[in-house]
Amino acid sequence: LSTSKELGKVYTDEEFEDVCFDFGIELDDVTTEKQMERNELGLSKSDMDVDNEEEEEIIYKIDIPANRYDLLCLEGISRALRIFQGKQETPTFVKEVVAGNEVQTMHIKPETALIRPHVVCATLRNVTFTAESYKSFIDLQDKLHQNLCRQRTLVAIGTHDLDTLKGPFRYEALPPEKIVFTPLKQTKDFNAKDLMEFYKTDQKLKQYLHIIEDSPVFPVIYDSNDTVLSLPPIINGAHSAITLDTKNVFIECTATDHTKANVVLNTVVTMFSQYCAKPFTVEPVNVVDQFGAERMYPNLDLVEFEVKQKDICKAIGVELSSEHISDLLRKMQLLVEPKEEETTGGSLIVKVPPTRSDILHACDIYEDVAIAWGYNNIVKQVPKTMTYGKEFPLNQLSDLLRAEMAMVGFTEILTWALCSLKENFEYVRREHLAETAVTIGNPKTLDFEVCRTSLLPCALKTLAANKDAPVPIKLFELSDVILISEEHETGAKNERRLLALFSGKESGFEVIHGVLNRIMQVLGVPVELGDKMTNPEAYSWKESQDKTFFPDRQATVMYKKKEIGIFGVVHPEVLKAFDIVYPCSALEINIEPFCFDQHGNEILE
Repeated sequence: LSTSKELGKVYTDEEFEDVCFDFGIELDDVTTEKQMERNELGLSKSDMDVDNEEEEEIIYKIDIPANRYDLLCLEGISRALRIFQGKQETPTFVKEVVAGNEVQTMHIKPETALIRPHVVCATLRNVTFTAESYKSFIDLQDKLHQNLCRQRTLVAIGTHDLDTLKGPFRYEALPPEKIVFTPLKQTKDFNAKDLMEFYKTDQKLKQYLHIIEDSPVFPVIYDSNDTVLSLPPIINGAHSAITLDTKNVFIECTATDHTKANVVLNTVVTMFSQYCAKPFTVEPVNVVDQFGAERMYPNLDLVEFEVKQKDICKAIGVELSSEHISDLLRKMQLLVEPKEEETTGGSLIVKVPPTRSDILHACDIYEDVAIAWGYNNIVKQVPKTMTYGKEFPLNQLSDLLRAEMAMVGFTEILTWALCSLKENFEYVRREHLAETAVTIGNPKTLDFEVCRTSLLPCALKTLAANKDAPVPIKLFELSDVILISEEHETGAKNERRLLALFSGKESGFEVIHGVLNRIMQVLGVPVELGDKMTNPEAYSWKESQDKTFFPDRQATVMYKKKEIGIFGVVHPEVLKAFDIVYPCSALEINIEPFCFDQHGNEILE
């Protein structure tokens, strides 16, 4: 890092280490290129020429948080440190079309949904690269590809010399034999199929071939002259390669994850728009998706959070005024406006710039306040209460019940918490209501569409996969189901349940009923039958009409006048849906009401 140039001051190693620590990053090593070469080769100083080593430029290796993508390049780190030290204001990023230029357009063809459905774009106009900034531009793309882009599986970045191309652009998916172009650093044309074979011996690119090589179509980007810009996520075309002399840079990010594509694009343009003739100005690109909807990228809008001064002070353990908190957050590149003053503490509107994609929740803002204040400035205090760790009561109860189920001859299974819509509802003859199950937004497979609301479907699926096992088969599972809950911040809650399943030549209803009685006996819960309930601490059962079970061969388990479970003979249509040939009986109960202390008080209320 050229600290003297970027930070306006010459630092000693110790001084720069203190600067990094104050900002919340760590100076890992101070070295030179020759020292790094010796370390890689396992050589000592005497084995190499070290006469000119003192004249070499010092290299700082810095450890940064994994989610701070804006610190992956020299431009990002130096800008963040200057703002932290009060030497620079947080820049305002502007989307603007340079006079005399038209907004570029990218058309996404429907076929791309088969392989890599998303693309976002932007243009940097009148850029001036130096050898150092050009190298940093390439290095940032490599680093993003390695972490946030997950080895290009989620996002692939392509950068092009716009002056060699002509819009509008189109993003297609074609059979590999039909894609012909000259790839970067090559001098002859290849079709995409031959290119896959050619790169199997390339040490860098062969690791990315698996992403698309088995697909019947490959993604490709063309300009209006049918010039290939790139074959994502493998290689760019040689025609539009950028150089030190490039003035207008066209950036495209193809992706399977639209959110991460936006983060990657924002990171690249916000870091290097400082080299434009008009710093921090980005020219937007109009992207027309498969359905004809148009969107302008990049999205450089500020994201707003409302936080309270008292919550921040409580979280970090320091009393600070709203004005002081605002000053600290500005050091961390966050923009702050007071909303209102209250007797219990003022509210602040925090505006997060596109560089800070790591800010996802108010607690991230609290952390930034603590970093800007300085962890070393937080006074250590003896806790007002002393506690000791112990096993979570619900887990302790679960382990005790697991042991009891094993002793009565049942085998434990452990199944996925996700299942398909059909398995969770249709197969067990239950109605699918939007307010009953947490649904996965973009499931990659039909097997994992919803969070299970019952343990029974997964147990029946396990039973169906073990048809060769001798009967009777006795299985149990003690795990969580996920239920919609408006009372919880996340909108959902976990509920610990016990499921017992019996399958044999006979239904085994009496076996499952006996399991219920044994579990209650172990828990110390008495049984009371009849219309008049005199003991509120007793359990009972009553008639039920659940379509999952056979009519008149089922019952609801009651405890403290609440339904906590159900048991009965599984309906033949349910067994048919799961391809199970033998009759089954099942018990499923919520065990959380029985998690109480020695005085009989429920711990999980």
